[in-house]
Amino acid sequence: MNIEIKRSIKPVNYIQAINFLEKRVKQIIDKKGEKELIWFLEHSSVFTGGSSYNNKEILDNSIKVIKTSRGGKITWHGPGQLVCYFVMDLNKRKKDIRKFINIIENSIIKTLKEYKINSSSDKKNIGIWYKKNNKIYKIAAMGIRVKRWVAYHGFSININNDLKYYKQIIPCGIYDRQIINLFKIKKQNYKEITNKLEKYLLNYLKV
Repeated sequence: MNIEIKRSIKPVNYIQAINFLEKRVKQIIDKKGEKELIWFLEHSSVFTGGSSYNNKEILDNSIKVIKTSRGGKITWHGPGQLVCYFVMDLNKRKKDIRKFINIIENSIIKTLKEYKINSSSDKKNIGIWYKKNNKIYKIAAMGIRVKRWVAYHGFSININNDLKYYKQIIPCGIYDRQIINLFKIKKQNYKEITNKLEKYLLNYLKV
């Protein structure tokens, strides 16, 4: 399998990360021999807006929102949150965006199940969800873009991040659900979560 696994220990600047992804996408489209990519990292605190967000979803006008090319609405990235970016050539697989999203969702769901956390996807609302006391919380967000059947951007999982930042926005444009992190659900050691995610992603993405 010709996939590069990249792990960054120090926080990565958001714009620099997206520029890196865009460059890799172009190289794959131009058939310059670059590998596909799975990249695990963390960002410093940043608000980003996808292609369908609007200013009404900003509750605190003092914040700066970086517009980005991924799909979706407005979200926050920062310390305590695991981000996984990818550049995947769907020309090598089935040209089915919904199936690709299902692969990502199933990888997250199975990973969380190893921590005895039951989660689920939602056909109407992209991402991964956790239900408690008849309330539904978002635990993982996803935003992708596909260019000439090369899929990129990725997803984020809230581990022990400060949830106060989500009060400054309408996260993912969803008004009737809240955001949660893994520590709020169950305090335990999540140090191996990256390894578990990598295992499931690679298993699903075999070509």
